[in-house]
Amino acid sequence: MRNRKYKHKNAAIHKKMKQLKQKNSVSKPSLQKIVPISNRKSAYYKNQRPSPWKQIIIGVFATMIIFILAVPAMVVQISKTDNQIRAGTEVVNTAEETENPEEANETNETNEAEGESQEAASGDEAVEVGTSPFDVSVMRVSNEEVEDIPVEQYVAGVVSSEMPSEFEMEALKAQAVAARTFTVNFLLNGEKNDNYDVTDTTQHQVYKNDQELQEQWGAEYHEKMNKINQAVKETEGQVITYNSAPITASFFSTSNGYTENSEDYWEGEVAYLRSVESPWDEASPEFSQQTTLTVAEVSEALEIPLQDDKAIPMEISHTDSGRVEEITVAGSTFSGPDFRDKLGLRSSDFTIEQSDSHLIFTTQGYGHGVGMSQFGANGMAAEGKKYDEIIHHYYTDVEISQIGEIAPTLVSN
Repeated sequence: MRNRKYKHKNAAIHKKMKQLKQKNSVSKPSLQKIVPISNRKSAYYKNQRPSPWKQIIIGVFATMIIFILAVPAMVVQISKTDNQIRAGTEVVNTAEETENPEEANETNETNEAEGESQEAASGDEAVEVGTSPFDVSVMRVSNEEVEDIPVEQYVAGVVSSEMPSEFEMEALKAQAVAARTFTVNFLLNGEKNDNYDVTDTTQHQVYKNDQELQEQWGAEYHEKMNKINQAVKETEGQVITYNSAPITASFFSTSNGYTENSEDYWEGEVAYLRSVESPWDEASPEFSQQTTLTVAEVSEALEIPLQDDKAIPMEISHTDSGRVEEITVAGSTFSGPDFRDKLGLRSSDFTIEQSDSHLIFTTQGYGHGVGMSQFGANGMAAEGKKYDEIIHHYYTDVEISQIGEIAPTLVSN
């Protein structure tokens, strides 16, 4: 009885479980399709895509950002490249102009030497003149004392006194060689004096010592003296010769456009003192000047009677250079140089105009006109001519030699 109840109960349970199983099988939902994450994102962004106008604005903004950041970098890079190209071109051009390495070295050495010359002349450090093989005894006229001065130092003092320090370096060098030549020639061939060799005046050459130049130049002394010392140093021992002998290296301030033949101003023809053109002098402040004298002053200076109430008769002849060769005034005849000296005119190239009781003299040039024109030399230097070219222009058929070669007796002393 008990077993039948148990079996009946189990059968009921089994029947109920079967019913539940069938019910679950009918109500079980179908599986959903799984969408990948990436596809879900695409779908999201597709649905969230901005409007065309927003896309345009975003594109323009992005382009501006790229332009702002990228263009400066490109400009810098292009600039660097351009500089490299130009630098390479300059090197190539230099190599083309100087194919010979030795010539390139000579060019570099020349540029370095010129740079040193300009630096030394600027007054950065003191420049000393070259070695002096002998001394010059100079009579200082102001105190009647004699100074023994090394020749190169003496030449520097003469250049400082005879030529403006503002002149071109090549003109100063030409003046240094001329001054040294004049000194050597005078020591060998000039009039002897037991107490001194030369004076410090225009009788020979004007000379000033360091103390006098310091007083004259003041704060500019160091710079100017360095420049002149450099000119003397770069021409150390050089003199102008003709037939292996030192010349009479005459010089003067300003010509009338031509220099004068020696025989037209002094007595005797000198082969190397020939008249040459000197057009550079027209730019000189000394080129033309007027001097007015009373008839009485002229009468006294010439030591002839003149009347100021009548026209004074005059006859004038000229040299090839345009200077007065001879002038006859009221029957009295004078050479052009003599007339100039008596009246203290600046040149023997002059014209005369009478105005009542006065005579107006218009001169062209300043100085005797024989040899080297200083303003002409400066004009040549300004055009790029070297000192040796200047010397060969104003002194005909000459050479530049060393003191030791042509004056061994001076050097040995």
